[in-house]
Parts: sequence; structure tokens; C-alpha cells
Amino acid sequence: MAWRAFGGLKAVWMDGELVPWEQAKVHVTVNALHYGTAVFEGIRGYSQNEEIYVFRLRDHLKRLVESAKIVMFNNPYTVEQLQDAVIKTIRANGYRSNVYIRPIIYAGENIMSLNARELPIRASIIVFPLEKFFDKTGLRVCVSSWRRLPDTSMPPRAKAAANYLNSILASTEAKMMGYDEALLLDHQGYVSEGAGENLFLVKNEVLATPPISSSILEGITRDTVIKMASDQGFRVVERQISRTELYTADELFFSGTAAEITPIVEVDGRRIGDGAAGPVTSKLSKLYHNIVRGLEPRYKEWLTPVYGSK
Repeated sequence: MAWRAFGGLKAVWMDGELVPWEQAKVHVTVNALHYGTAVFEGIRGYSQNEEIYVFRLRDHLKRLVESAKIVMFNNPYTVEQLQDAVIKTIRANGYRSNVYIRPIIYAGENIMSLNARELPIRASIIVFPLEKFFDKTGLRVCVSSWRRLPDTSMPPRAKAAANYLNSILASTEAKMMGYDEALLLDHQGYVSEGAGENLFLVKNEVLATPPISSSILEGITRDTVIKMASDQGFRVVERQISRTELYTADELFFSGTAAEITPIVEVDGRRIGDGAAGPVTSKLSKLYHNIVRGLEPRYKEWLTPVYGSK
């Protein structure tokens, strides 16, 4: 569960222009390197019939711009400019396969300051091939000893690089204990989310997911699942979830741009359901993969074609 396959990339978008991959470098004095002063997005593009459909591109870029606003960056880029840059970057690399897109807005070099308003702001976009993030059909997870940061300390609504130290500590701990991923509780002791994923619980065919107030990132895929499930006739509730509810759930699954919809088959050594992906999870996962490839016309407004948009 790591990305190392960056070979073959041709071009990176940096500060308004495409540059060769080998020249896409930053200086050691970049403020973001020292203080984590960056906001970013993870976006997926899916291949179908020689086209690539970028899933909910505008929603992701809107969240990116809003994240920059929350951390008080003087961000010069609009959603429209960033959307155009994403399309150009994919085309410049000539991709026709599934891709992962990483736009990042970050504080630049030659200033060591904790005042976000005076930092020079830079932006980059990289794109690389990605098929599956998790290489398992079901995950074993544990509840972490690390708590999710509350909104009063670090804003989870912002997809900020600094927030991810919390996730790194939790995920590393889980893997050292032999698990695939971590689940974090919020400051009140209720379930928050995974280290890099939102959580859904299924009980008696009713879906529950932790609310925004449980210090979660407002996931784009989470929103997609809520809408998909509701359209399929399932009841979906956003509410606080206690740790022990996880153990007696019929089904559990993660949602996320990288994770997509990934079943959880064990929590803290307790088997979930029959130890495999449940029927609700499987149904939603199948629908999700049809939607992102343009096979469900009712959701076509979520898709941005890369080559059809010439």
C-alpha cells in the first residue's frame, strides 16, 4: 500500500506551465518542507474505451481551493485554471490507463515564517498510473491509540499536509501490529475515520457513517457513497458511532479516492460478518466502478473526459 511507480512520467505542471519530469524540483528552503505548509488533493481518472474520465474533478478542486483559504494562503489559482491544468498534464503524459492525480498548493522558498499571509505560494500537479491502492479483497484493521485531531486544533475540513502526521502515526502503528490499516477515534471517543479513508457501517441494511463533527475529512467518495446508496433505496444516517458497534456490524467498508470502496473483514481481531465483503458493500462497489467509467448515464455530471474535452 504505497506508490513507488513514478517511472515513465514525462511532464509535471508547475506554477502555470508544463515542465519535464526531471526538472520538476524545489529548493531545500521551501517553507512546506519545514513546516508542512501545503494543501493537496487526490483525484482519480478511469480508463474506458481509450478515454479517461476524471471523477468529480471540479468537486476535488473546489475543496483544494477551500483548503487553501482555510489555511490563509494567498492562492492565485481558480478552480477553472486548475481544472485546465489537470487536463493538460494528463494529455502531456499521454496516458490512456487509470491514473491518480495529485495537485498540491504549497508555501515556497526563501522564507522561514509561520505567518501564512506572507508566504509565497506555489502549485504543482503530478499524474501517474494507478490501478488498485489496497491489494487485498478485505482489510484487517485496528483502533489506533492515536486520536484524530479535533477541529479546534487542526482543521480536518482542510486537506492539509500537516494533518497527515496524525495519519502516519496511526497507520504505521497498525502495520507494526500486523494490521492493514488503522481506525481513529475522535476526541470524544467515538469513531472518526481511517488513516486516509472515511468509514461506513452497515447494520440491517442501514448505512451509518460518522458525522462531520467527528473530526473527519469531508470525503468526496463519502459523499458519492451517500448519494449512491440513497438512490439504491438504502437508508443512510450520519451519526456518532461507538467503538463496540464496529464489532457487531453486519458490514464495514472504507471509502476514499485511493481506497474506492474497500471492505473491512476484521476489527481488533474480531471478524466482521462472515469475514468477506457483504452484499451491500459489493453492490455499492460494483455501482461505483460502473459510475467512474461512464457506464451509468445518470451520474455523467460527475465525469470530466480528458480527450473528449478538446
